[in-house]
Amino acid sequence: MKEAPSPSRYEPIALSSESTVVAEYLPDSAGAADAGYQSEAELEKAFIRQLHAQAYEFLAVTSEAGLVANLRRQLEKLNNVSLSDAEWERFFSTCIASANDGIIEKTARIQEDHVQVLKRDDGTTKNVYLIDKANIHNNTLQVLNQYEVEGARANRYDVTVLVNGLPMVHIELKRRGVDIREAFNQINRYSRDSFWSGSGLFEYVQLFVISNGTLTKYYSNTVRDGHLAEQRGKRSRQRNSNSFAFTSWWADAKNQPITDLVGFTKTFFAKHTLLNILTRYCVFDVDRKLLVMRPYQIVAAEGILLRIGTATNHRQLGTLAAGGYVWHTTGSGKTLTSFKAAQLARALPGIDKVLFVVDRKDLDYQTMREYERFEKGAANSNTSTAVLQRQLEDPNARIIITTIQKLSRFVARNRKHPVYDAHVVVIFDECHRSQFGDMHTEITRFFKRYHLFGFTGTPIFAENSGTGGNPRLRTTQQAFGDKLHTYTIVDAINDRNVLPFRIDYINTIKTAPNVRDKQVSAIDTERALLAPERITQVTSYIREHFDQKTKRSASYRHGGKRLSGFNSIFATASIDAAKLYYTEFANQQKNIPFAQRLKIGLIYSFAANDDTANDLLSEEEFETEGLDQGSRDFLEVAIRDYNSQFGTSYDTSADKFQNYYKDLSQRLKNRELDLVIVVNMFLTGFDATTLNTLWVDKNLRAHGLIQAYSRTNRILNSVKSYGNIISFRNLEQATNDALALFGNKDAKGIVLLKPYADYYAEYEKKITELVTLFPLGAPIVGETAQKSFIKLFGSILRLKNILTAFDDFSGNEILSERDFQDYQSLYLNLHAQFRSVSDAEKETINDDVVFEIELIKQVEINVDYILMLVERYIGAKGTSEDKEIRATIERAINSSPSLRNKKDLIEQFVDSVSATAKVDAQWQAFMAAKKVEELDRIIADENLNADETKAFVDNAFRDGSIPTTGTAITKILPPVSRFSKGNGHATKKQTVLDKLAAFFERYFGLT
Repeated sequence: MKEAPSPSRYEPIALSSESTVVAEYLPDSAGAADAGYQSEAELEKAFIRQLHAQAYEFLAVTSEAGLVANLRRQLEKLNNVSLSDAEWERFFSTCIASANDGIIEKTARIQEDHVQVLKRDDGTTKNVYLIDKANIHNNTLQVLNQYEVEGARANRYDVTVLVNGLPMVHIELKRRGVDIREAFNQINRYSRDSFWSGSGLFEYVQLFVISNGTLTKYYSNTVRDGHLAEQRGKRSRQRNSNSFAFTSWWADAKNQPITDLVGFTKTFFAKHTLLNILTRYCVFDVDRKLLVMRPYQIVAAEGILLRIGTATNHRQLGTLAAGGYVWHTTGSGKTLTSFKAAQLARALPGIDKVLFVVDRKDLDYQTMREYERFEKGAANSNTSTAVLQRQLEDPNARIIITTIQKLSRFVARNRKHPVYDAHVVVIFDECHRSQFGDMHTEITRFFKRYHLFGFTGTPIFAENSGTGGNPRLRTTQQAFGDKLHTYTIVDAINDRNVLPFRIDYINTIKTAPNVRDKQVSAIDTERALLAPERITQVTSYIREHFDQKTKRSASYRHGGKRLSGFNSIFATASIDAAKLYYTEFANQQKNIPFAQRLKIGLIYSFAANDDTANDLLSEEEFETEGLDQGSRDFLEVAIRDYNSQFGTSYDTSADKFQNYYKDLSQRLKNRELDLVIVVNMFLTGFDATTLNTLWVDKNLRAHGLIQAYSRTNRILNSVKSYGNIISFRNLEQATNDALALFGNKDAKGIVLLKPYADYYAEYEKKITELVTLFPLGAPIVGETAQKSFIKLFGSILRLKNILTAFDDFSGNEILSERDFQDYQSLYLNLHAQFRSVSDAEKETINDDVVFEIELIKQVEINVDYILMLVERYIGAKGTSEDKEIRATIERAINSSPSLRNKKDLIEQFVDSVSATAKVDAQWQAFMAAKKVEELDRIIADENLNADETKAFVDNAFRDGSIPTTGTAITKILPPVSRFSKGNGHATKKQTVLDKLAAFFERYFGLT
């Protein structure tokens, strides 16, 4: 293989003409002739041949000794150094394979600390690069296949790409026709069983690629290890079916997915592309999660860098040609894209400052936190115009986040200032807002050497532009120049980066069984729309359907807590309407127990143009001073209600109102509020993954409509499968027009879910197939039949998850609750059988099937239901009913994912329960005793430190998870040398963690 040229031949990639993402990919038609069956082995061989043709060196090693020897050779070559055996051993054991390092530490080493210090035999030191980020073509790429390891189980990896000898990209392949989720599941198994084994070099893998030849996706190591730890409660034995949702398609610059493995390899595995992604387009944030950018984000960032370079070279600074705008739909990760663009622009020669300009409320409560998440201290926020001035004058403050308002005040107070002559990049977030047009005028009047870039999910076009303001700045293109890249809502939904919408247009509302239906259609006059009867009907409808629309029967983990269902925003047409609805909710809930009431918040503020006829979201000021006295007094009362509910002390005064906004938004994100009534606030720029429903009683159109709808469609988990829009006005045409404008002419069919009848017909067909092929009571014999059942019942679960949000589905479920429960028990039994088999021969089965366990959890039985049955059982003892109740208890346990591993405990309790004491009290005492007994047994069996173990477990039950990292687990272990042969410390630690995790799973939620 030809050696790479010397470093002096290469410029930093920022100045290279090689785009990371190919402009347009046209598949090679030559491959069409190869139409025969392709085995997994053949797919792997073809993939390796292609990598070899792309100048990857093939490495034939089968042992860790060979892998380590190659690593030494590659690092010596990269750093032009020869190491003695003693130097290498010292460097390897401390700077590469320290016994204390895991995935997070090794990821940090690659992303943040890739230059390690070698202490030489003569006492001098030398910088050793693990990867060359400045001159990427100095790095060596090798490919390794069928590498065998022995961890908790023997594993053999498909294909791995080594960068300078370190495994950094792992590829898992399945044959064509097999679900690529099986490759994803297999990587999960490797991470559990063997990536950590030996020297743990495979914990350096930054990116994973999964493919079945036809479909190919990629994702970062923390899709598994970081982000999903929260989803699965940081319990290593659990899976989360939603983890796959965070994998990404690769695409060309026109957003055309490149899914076939051949095309993916030509583009993604092009050497400059892969190395750029690893060295420039990953962000290791302060939460220690590795975020890998998607192709459209990379194209946008590089488009901005290219525009800065060309405008500077052509002396176009301070003109429209020096900037441009990025149209990336709401929810597609604009903050990450803008941060990376700002970070890379900051490093360009000649750039003095990068200003990131946001609206005031976004700065304080969202964007700043996001920027700080990506890189602590990279961005300087500011609390006053004086601080902003100091930062503008400080040469070390390279990235500054500020608000439109503060920058405007700075310009107004400083008609002359040296910063106006500096070479600055100004990035506007959400640049569709009206304030940016005003700020644009101020900047272009005083700054001389600038580039202006705007990010927006909903650009202003001629069709949705207003009639006020500067007629030369009415559209986004007029204000910012060329469109640098587009990623529409249709692209995002096709890629599953955001969820589709399901819209109900409610024209008939039932208030009570004895009241006839009332028409609630879109009436032109606001006075008619605010009629007391209509307000009552809409409020009743929301309360009646709230649990259904927000899926309160579903449970999941989020932020370390177990939550039931999602929450919502109610968008009203005016402050008067918001007040009426808040009052009506209070009236309708006053006679029901406090614990059963919806937790409702209210927020509004002064809007300079409160024009309800315009239908575009007017900009609310972030203050209450402009409110009329009646509206402000009403808001004071609502905030007092909030204070009483949450123990806070806010009011409508300037600072306290801003803090109220902050607290309210955080509680909405944490799902501590069920519904927040708004006028315009929270309908743009607010992100909360737990929010799935928008109730709409206001006219919306164009970008205002898309912005408001997009509050609901952030991906969270498999239970949240779409954003729910319930419209009490006739917005159908406005919705179609907005989707056509911000997607394409076919947007409606892609963005909206199909009608109820389509889903129900499919559901009906599959239920018929289920009862015909797998009648209850008949065994499911053979692995093929079992897999068919799993696939069929999984598709029924997914359909039922969608259908439950339709009012028409209630009462039309076809299967009785008992039959569905029995089928669910069979499904869970197969899950336990397939996932828990320990012998190596059958282990491969684990990756052949995909279970929808998360969807079962939304209908699972809980402990309260079991205890209710036990009370009935006690009362029925000695009668003909007791056996039936006992059978019901068993059936309920078998159909619950969280109770199956507690079955023996529950049955022992049922046998011991007495009629002379309260069931709840007996349950608590019984479980507490069993818990102590089992923990004492684990302590004795593993020779653990008793006091430390009990404290460790108590903290786990308090926090909701078993911590797998940190020093807490080390304190409970008996003394074992970390450096003993076979790494006995790591094995012991894993064994103890597995036992404690199983113990935690068994007792969590029971007492």
